[in-house]
Amino acid sequence: MEATLPVLDAKTAALKRRSIRRYRKDPVPEGLLREILEAALRAPSAWNLQPWRVVVVRDPALKKALREAAFGQAQVEEAPVVLVLYADLEDALAHLDEVIHPGVQGERREAQKQAIQRAFAAMGQEARKAWASGQSYILLGYLLLLLEAYGLGSVPMLGFDPERVRAILGLPSHAAIPALVALGYPAEEGYPSHRLPLERVVLWR
Repeated sequence: MEATLPVLDAKTAALKRRSIRRYRKDPVPEGLLREILEAALRAPSAWNLQPWRVVVVRDPALKKALREAAFGQAQVEEAPVVLVLYADLEDALAHLDEVIHPGVQGERREAQKQAIQRAFAAMGQEARKAWASGQSYILLGYLLLLLEAYGLGSVPMLGFDPERVRAILGLPSHAAIPALVALGYPAEEGYPSHRLPLERVVLWR
């Protein structure tokens, strides 16, 4: 598949991005979604565990059900695509050979696997879910910038009933569900962003 060049560079996308809740009816090509997701999946994670998983929802009936789970937020049903980000640390830990660098072999490889397992062994399930969610927010940031760079509008949503989302999509009971992202070609400009100045939030030492 021929690559689609992004419309914007990273800095321009970051400065230009706004939350978009109204979308054109035009479908988003699957090839474009794959290209964006492949780039977003380059996001870093601790120990390279990559505990994030993504469900790409385009089915109208599923979007309608997800809208109800998201307390009636219209964009969930009206957007051409909704991404459901969930975090499955248990799956990542069960498949460490997939994430440990292939250049690490022999005793070093086994030692690394044991170190990772020990780090999480003392954590309760809620702490493990919280850790995996925190990693998944890194992916979320990458996704939002890439969607903007490729000319798509989006809005991240943390306001929803995770248990209803879990039931609708058949997600594992141990998985965390950090966010939904509605996306599509914008049918509005969105509100101008208002952010704190650098001097208010950055300390220099």
